[in-house]
Amino acid sequence: MNERTLRARMLLGEEAMEKLAGSHVAVFGLGGVGSWCAEALARAGVGSLTLIDQDTVGESNINRQLCALGSTVGMGKAAVMAQRALDINPDIDVKCIEGHYEAADRERFFGGYDYVVDAIDLVSCKVDLIMSCMERGIPIISALGTGNKKDASLLRIADISKTSGCALARVVRRELRQRGVTHHTVVFSPEEPMEPEQLEAPPPGRRSVPGSLVWVPASAGLLLCQHVVTELIK
Repeated sequence: MNERTLRARMLLGEEAMEKLAGSHVAVFGLGGVGSWCAEALARAGVGSLTLIDQDTVGESNINRQLCALGSTVGMGKAAVMAQRALDINPDIDVKCIEGHYEAADRERFFGGYDYVVDAIDLVSCKVDLIMSCMERGIPIISALGTGNKKDASLLRIADISKTSGCALARVVRRELRQRGVTHHTVVFSPEEPMEPEQLEAPPPGRRSVPGSLVWVPASAGLLLCQHVVTELIK
């Protein structure tokens, strides 16, 4: 018996662990939310992971992203998380794609996924990923805004039609509704965001940089993992 998953097996049972070992999950975006989700999926016993991110680890990521360490600054986030997954489970089938998901190039990001985790920040890419998964019949759950929030206990799994207090949720909900989609599972927080002090210049295309406290995105990532695992073993 594999001791690496023994404690999970005690609660979920042999059949559930076999289902997880035979499942393939893709995580799009490996930042403050996605990195924690990806590692949790590996620790939970998911047998195949595809990890997608175009970015490299920066020093300002260290306060909140699992992949960000002094030793990994400058390395690709997808490669770092793939190595971590293999260190957790040498038998895991892990693939990393270093690239930016967008509609014009979407086909190269899709495979035989049993579930997709959407931890993308950009609205247009997020909505296209959601719609593409729905068209392909692939279950998907999305993370919404965790920046500028400080109370992780308010995070919850809900239908997007039930969200509030989240600007990203509002925009995504509107975009999906325009495409005829009114129901979609998300992790969100109704907490009103704080107004952060701007201590760094925003990247091109953004008006500001959100503040972030590790326990909020990390908790969102773990909730994403919880939902995916419980759905896969039904």
